[in-house]
Amino acid sequence: MRKYLHINVGERSVDTEELRGEAIVRVGRHHIAKTLLDRGLARVEPLSADNLLIFSAGPFAGTNFSNANRISVGCKSPLTGGVKEANAGGTFAFALGQLETAGLTLYGAASEWIVIRIARDGSIGFESAAPYMGLGNNAAAAALFERYGPKVSIALCGPVGEYQGLVAGIAFTDTDGRPSRLAARGGVGAVMGSKKVKAIVIDLHKMPPFHDRKKLMSGIRDYGDRIANEPSMAGVRERGTAMMADVMNLFGGLPVNNFSAGRLVDPAAETLRLGGDHIHALQTSRGGETTHACMPGCLIECSNVYVDPQGKEIVSPLEYETIGLMGSNCGLADPDQVARLNAVANDLGIDSIETGALLGVLLEAGQAAFGDFDFLVQALEAMRQGSERGRLLAQGTARVGAHYRVERVPVIKNQAISAYDPRVAEVTAISMMLSAQGADHTVGNVPTFDCKGKSTAELVAVSLASQTTTAAADSLGLCIFGRIVTTASAELVTMALNAAHGTELEPGFIEALGREALLLEWQFNQAAGFSIEDNALPEFFYSEALAPSGKKAQHRNVEIGRCLQDLLVAGGSV
Repeated sequence: MRKYLHINVGERSVDTEELRGEAIVRVGRHHIAKTLLDRGLARVEPLSADNLLIFSAGPFAGTNFSNANRISVGCKSPLTGGVKEANAGGTFAFALGQLETAGLTLYGAASEWIVIRIARDGSIGFESAAPYMGLGNNAAAAALFERYGPKVSIALCGPVGEYQGLVAGIAFTDTDGRPSRLAARGGVGAVMGSKKVKAIVIDLHKMPPFHDRKKLMSGIRDYGDRIANEPSMAGVRERGTAMMADVMNLFGGLPVNNFSAGRLVDPAAETLRLGGDHIHALQTSRGGETTHACMPGCLIECSNVYVDPQGKEIVSPLEYETIGLMGSNCGLADPDQVARLNAVANDLGIDSIETGALLGVLLEAGQAAFGDFDFLVQALEAMRQGSERGRLLAQGTARVGAHYRVERVPVIKNQAISAYDPRVAEVTAISMMLSAQGADHTVGNVPTFDCKGKSTAELVAVSLASQTTTAAADSLGLCIFGRIVTTASAELVTMALNAAHGTELEPGFIEALGREALLLEWQFNQAAGFSIEDNALPEFFYSEALAPSGKKAQHRNVEIGRCLQDLLVAGGSV
């Protein structure tokens, strides 16, 4: 049995629901989409008190099951107007699981800013957030740890979320107490701000009870062995996600200068300084941590702790998406500069993808030259101060582009495209177009798939398979970086689920769960008023050839939608 907390922040009341069996297993993206759809929230104003903010932990939360302690956050997105699930590492889902809690939903809006306190004795309190208002995430987290002690996990609304900037995410503390793991996309932090919840503080405790603990622990060990012995995990562990900068630069799909080129030529170095090879060597020489687990128990350890030449920490982590969007997309080639921008973004609690894209649009508008680091720092400072300019920037790439009348604005459904140029990463582009989430690589990323000679229908089939696998992982609290092992180990994972919660699931359950989550999300967006036109890729990707490959986008939203419909009908999903 697990508890589920329904917290009305306006009334400061809590209703506790008891969950058993499959109700504990169908979580994350699936739970979020189903809840929002069932409650008829497709037409709700996203920043009104009627929107929900959902925090959902996976069925293995609280254990050391590798890559299984991610937290999903969901709501109707104020950025896209559609369904949103953003997930993160850190210790929050781990802490929920240790308190035998599957998740919580925030209802209404508080009249004054509050901190929600969830203690190991089961008590839930509401305290004033006045001491933490206006602070950057680092200072706010330090003050909260001082107030509540070190053995807690924190979910935090940053200063941009306080004024409901749509680039705001929700920061979660990592295993070292940094508020650096963000559920970043879609403006979930703005929804937390609209409810006037500055932070949720929850006690860390101990591993919770399970149906068959001995069998579960055996499954955890077996899964961990498979992760450790999977050859593809070695490179991820050694080079981190920054290795994708090397890959995409080689493929000619790295976003450079607002997606105007696909390869960064760095005259200051023989190798790409923003790439995983260079960063690994640089950080090894400086004494940084080249591997770091973003959540308890993870054996992949694809994160890092990036330090300056004196060995002082700048940021943790420095990841590929930030490197691509805040780095090469803005004309930067020095990883130290990107790390410093990343540190500011983390302190503000903002989505580095959305922020990097909007900064690129500002540079496209001629406000500064690409590569002007000081200008980029000043733009982030404007967001910190909440000035008129800062609040405009905090509304995201699409709105900034419209304000400055920029034609080349890289968004789908008003959300910035991730660091994979759609002209080269064709399957990933199709996933970003089809997803109800808006442009987001994590919904179905197959960036290096060989698309030569493949029809749109064939590529849509590859995208749908990846989207399904990803949605399943997101609906089980699993990190998608382990999906190659998760997919091949469906029988083992299902056995572990049954041992954990007394269910009788078959291995096919995992794929079905992912497919159901996708269908629920599409249904929600249809009810919210989305149509096939909203899946369109910006026209400049079709009209401009990308150097050095000379590629243009080929696949249009109408044909992609028709192919998806055919696949769903053939599979019995429609």
